[in-house]
Amino acid sequence: MHIGLIGLEKSGKTTIFNALTGSTIDTAAFSQAKKEPNIAVVEVSDPRVARLSEMYQPKKITYATIECMDFVGLPSSEEKKQIFPPSELALIKNADALALVLRNFRDDLIEQTYGAPDSLADMNTLITELIISDLIIAENRMERVEHYIKRGASTPEMGLEKKALERIIEGLNENRLIRDLELSVEEIKHLRGFQFLTLKPLMVILNSDEDSFGCNEELIAGIEKNCKAIEFAGRFEMELGRLSEEEAREFMEDMHIQASARDRLSMLAYAVLGYITFFTVGPDEVRAWTIKDGDTAVAAAGAIHSDLARGFIRAECFHYENLMELGSEKTLKDKGLIRLEGKNYLVRDGDILSIRFSV
Repeated sequence: MHIGLIGLEKSGKTTIFNALTGSTIDTAAFSQAKKEPNIAVVEVSDPRVARLSEMYQPKKITYATIECMDFVGLPSSEEKKQIFPPSELALIKNADALALVLRNFRDDLIEQTYGAPDSLADMNTLITELIISDLIIAENRMERVEHYIKRGASTPEMGLEKKALERIIEGLNENRLIRDLELSVEEIKHLRGFQFLTLKPLMVILNSDEDSFGCNEELIAGIEKNCKAIEFAGRFEMELGRLSEEEAREFMEDMHIQASARDRLSMLAYAVLGYITFFTVGPDEVRAWTIKDGDTAVAAAGAIHSDLARGFIRAECFHYENLMELGSEKTLKDKGLIRLEGKNYLVRDGDILSIRFSV
């Protein structure tokens, strides 16, 4: 899973990145920004993996992971010509979801240059720039499609693409996100290669200070009219990563923070992206795998390795909760709770799979 953090200059993106990943990137108010994104991979904490590992005692334990990409702060000046640097746009397009980081903290030095925080205005600015970026791509592609049609080089697929582009351009000009245009599966298939930014799942990270954290219900409600949101006390939670686990837990309790920044973002990202987790287990490895809710057993096999999907025969399947309740695979088998499922079986969160295949 790849999550791209984007935001205006001095929104605290890198502070959030440090809180999520345990990194120590400079976050001083007027530190010189890097010209390339910060990237780090973190494990998705899942207590089920730990319990399965206790049971199977594997040689290797592998958690699901999230790659966090902290992109350069985007200029907030209205005179800017291009908000997304070309060098970063390709990486942003490869993100599975985008997290918009909004400034909601007071800082006298930052406010002298950038003004008081206005999270809703910042969100609107970012979404507008996502729309503009997509509109440029759509209009450029439309010009090429119309050129081919005038030359008599049109195909049925190109005709379908043209109709989809017409809908997209119209919607973007009305400040609507592509994901809200109710495109057909076939239309989305033809447009997937363009990696439109407003077709991606969006979430918001409200970066508050310690004084206001937990007191922004009205603001969060306003944000969630557009995107799912989560609130962090960015600077505070970044400092937590530098403390011992016991000390961090005490400070989190004082702030009424129930889980780490990483765990809270993971839960939000899974919900926004519609992801679930299945497991493979055995003496060699216990591993968590991430797929879309509604994916079939063949898709799960393909997540493990393309050969397993290509040669798929059956999936031996049982559920984590049943295993924990009964204590062993043998007991599950005796009670008929280990099943053989075909390629169209819809995998559930917490399923444990063993793929039978032949290549």
